[in-house]
Amino acid sequence: MSEHIPYTHASVSIDEDGTRLDVSFYTPDVSARALGGGRDRPFLTLSSREAHVTVSTTGAGPVTEQDVNLARQIADAAARYLADCERLHADQATNPTLPGLDEAAA
Repeated sequence: MSEHIPYTHASVSIDEDGTRLDVSFYTPDVSARALGGGRDRPFLTLSSREAHVTVSTTGAGPVTEQDVNLARQIADAAARYLADCERLHADQATNPTLPGLDEAAA
């Protein structure tokens, strides 16, 4: 049986197209918070002990139509993620993997 150890992965790549930062959270120790709605601009943060990601308005300025569209995309993606987690969790509760059984064979 493979053991699922929580972790956070971050990588940076630099090439002719510019710099890219990738952050992946594979840990239950992630918090998601929405802040600043009562001020000039909102913030969405995902953070763990190892990494912190913030999404806010374009150029840290006033909210634009593109910012509203991005917020809708984030909300839609979060709703799909929640539905998938709930479905898989329910499936796993009714069909648990037997100890010692390779997950690929299950």
